[in-house]
Amino acid sequence: MSSFGILIVDDEILTLNNLKKALAKEDYEVMVADSGETALEMYNRYKPQLILLDLMLPGISGLEVLRRIKEIDREPIVIMMSAYEILEKAVESMKLGAYDYLLKPFKISDLKHTIRRALETLSLRIRVLEHLESEKGRYYFGRIIAESRNMKEVISLAKRVAGADRTTVLLQGESGTGKELLAKAIHYHSPRAEKPIVEINCAAIPENLLESELFGYEAGAFTDARKRKIGLLERGDGGTVFFDEIGDMSLNLQAKLLRVLEESSFGRLGGTQPIRVDIRIIAATNTDLTKATESGKFRPDLYYRLNVVPLIIPPLRERKEDILPLALLFIQELNQELRRAYKSISQEAAKAILAYPWPGNVRELRNIIERILSLYSDEEVRFTHLPSEIRDYREVPEAPGLEDVVAVGSLPTLEKLEKAYIKKVLAAVGQNRSQAARVLGIHPTSLFRKIKSWETH
Repeated sequence: MSSFGILIVDDEILTLNNLKKALAKEDYEVMVADSGETALEMYNRYKPQLILLDLMLPGISGLEVLRRIKEIDREPIVIMMSAYEILEKAVESMKLGAYDYLLKPFKISDLKHTIRRALETLSLRIRVLEHLESEKGRYYFGRIIAESRNMKEVISLAKRVAGADRTTVLLQGESGTGKELLAKAIHYHSPRAEKPIVEINCAAIPENLLESELFGYEAGAFTDARKRKIGLLERGDGGTVFFDEIGDMSLNLQAKLLRVLEESSFGRLGGTQPIRVDIRIIAATNTDLTKATESGKFRPDLYYRLNVVPLIIPPLRERKEDILPLALLFIQELNQELRRAYKSISQEAAKAILAYPWPGNVRELRNIIERILSLYSDEEVRFTHLPSEIRDYREVPEAPGLEDVVAVGSLPTLEKLEKAYIKKVLAAVGQNRSQAARVLGIHPTSLFRKIKSWETH
C-alpha cells in the first residue's frame, strides 16, 4: 500500500496531526492541508489517490473542494468527514462522487478499514482502466491500415457511427478482411467503451446451444439445467453484442433476435419474467444477406433492422495501397512476439506480394508474415522466403479480341496485335516494364526496343 498517497484536509490542527500520525504508521504517503485553498493547490501538485476531506472548512467549503477535484479528475477517492450529521450535505457529497461519509468522532480502526476498502476499490478500478486502455490500444482506428481511398471511406464512416452508441451496424466483407477488428474499434471508441463487448460466433455454436448461451436459462428449464445461467445478452447489458457470421444463424433464432431488437427485452429459457437490456448490436457476415433474404435463408425484417448503417469492407485485392503497410505493421508486431529483428521487405518480395490476389485477405497476409518470421532469422523479408503460391503467381491478361484492335473494314496486322497485347500487359502490371517482360517471356531490352519503336513511328 506504500505507493498510495493520502491528503488529509481539516482546519483542526489537532485532528490533522492525529490522523497523519496514525496513517503514517501504515506506510501511506500522507500530506495535510488546513484549508480548501491549500487542499486544491496540493492536489494539483501531488495528485494523491485518496483524500480525507472535512465538510466544514473556512473559505472554500469541503463540498466545493470535492466538486472542483472531480471536475479535474473523476478517479481519486474522496472520503468526507463531518462533526455534524447533516443529511442533505451527505447526500449531496455522494452525488458529487464522494466514496463515503464519516461522522466525527470515529475510531481510527474504522477509518483504516474504510481506507483499505477504498484503496482495494481503487486498485480494481486501476486494473480495469489499464485493461481498457490496453484493449483500446489493440483495437483503435489508428491501427487499421487505410491508405486506400475505399478503406479510408469505411473508417471515416465507422468513426462517425461509433459515437451513435444505440445505432445498429452491419459489417459486410469477405472472410479475413478485418470485420472483428473494426467492430471492436467501434465499441472502444463509443460511449459504451467501459462496458463489455460480448462476441458471439453464430457459425461456431450449434443452434440448440446458441439459444441457451444467448438468453440463459432458469434451473430446471431442461434436463441438464441444474442452476440458473446468465445469458450472453444479459452479460452485455450496457455494452455491445457482436454477432459474427450472423448469416449462419437459424431462422428460429433470427425471429427471437428480432424481438430483442424491437423490445430491448427477452426471457431466459424456462423463465417467466422479461429481462430488459441496453445493448448495441454490431453484426458481421461474409455472405450476401440480400440474396439470403431472397432465397428464404434470412429474414427480411431482421435484415432491415440490422442494416441501419452498413459498412462494406473491401477485399485486400481491391486496396493494393494497404498491402505493404499492413505487412510492415505485422512485421513490427511479430518482431516483438517472436523475438526477431526484421526491418524491411526486399523489392522483389514486395512486387510479388503486391501481385498476389490474397484470397484469404488480411488474415492470410498476417499468417504468411508470421510463417516467414517463425522459419527464418533475417533482417529482410526476401523473395525466397515467400511460399510457392506467391512466388509462382503470375497474372497473365487475356489476349485482346479482334474488336480491340481492328479498324473498321480492315484486319489487324501481327504488329498491331502484338502492340495491343503488350499495352494490356503493361497496364495489368502498373507499367512496370521488368515485370511485363517476365510475363511476356522476353528480355527487358527487347521490350524497351519495341516501346521505343512505337514512339518513333
